[in-house]
Amino acid sequence: MKIFVKILSYLVFIGVFIGIFSKELIGDQTGDLIIGISVLIGTLIFMPLFLAIRWKGKKLKDYTLSNENLKKMREKAGDFNL
Repeated sequence: MKIFVKILSYLVFIGVFIGIFSKELIGDQTGDLIIGISVLIGTLIFMPLFLAIRWKGKKLKDYTLSNENLKKMREKAGDFNL
């Protein structure tokens, strides 16, 4: 799955660059179409897959500001006061 996401990210970036270059060199609407499709694939397919892989096995509670986490932050901040 990680290899698929990596290949998909390369394809999205390559698609955007090809769209930019074809827009500059050819000058018709094909470049805009290639850029648009690349952005849609990047946002609708690549981004959710990437986030699912990166968040796998992690707890959202560790990254939110709850009373427990605020208490831990205050304790750590107290350690740095000289």
